[in-house]
Amino acid sequence: METLPRSGLARADMMKRVAFFKDLKGSDGGLPDSKMKGCIRKLYNVIGFQPPKGEGGAVASPVGRDAARMAAIPVSEGFNLGYCRAKPGNGPMMHNHDTNETFIPMTGKWRCSWENEKGEVEYVDAGPFDVVSFPAGCARRFENITPGDPEAESILMFVIGGNGPKAELTDQAMSELAEAGL
Repeated sequence: METLPRSGLARADMMKRVAFFKDLKGSDGGLPDSKMKGCIRKLYNVIGFQPPKGEGGAVASPVGRDAARMAAIPVSEGFNLGYCRAKPGNGPMMHNHDTNETFIPMTGKWRCSWENEKGEVEYVDAGPFDVVSFPAGCARRFENITPGDPEAESILMFVIGGNGPKAELTDQAMSELAEAGL
């Protein structure tokens, strides 16, 4: 006997919850490191990513202020899903989230780095459909390290817990941005 609530869903309502990759609109700005050499990327907000409360200063949406406002499926159901498209050698600077963040390379090879308990940077290299999951409070970053054509972009999927998750760059990353005049 079923115990969970259940209801039918009209096709029109279901289609509001469908996002075709070819139709996604991405953003290459809105984060402090968006224009930094080695950080150039386009972020696609697919499910969720509403702007976080208290946004401003060092605190931002994980997809930046622009993409946070253009979710393909604008629902708040406890998690967010997006994609990053980048050329080799690119990815965000070291940053932190107030929730879990999970990386799943779709194409190419991606380096997922984090700060260990001693403050040293460690990493694991992941390929298509591998999964790397970071807990809240662990400084992390990812970088496309796909060999071959330096102009060929690869795609990484990320899933972040929460309805309006917050992200912030580490103090060291903010210092690097300041030194670069950004």
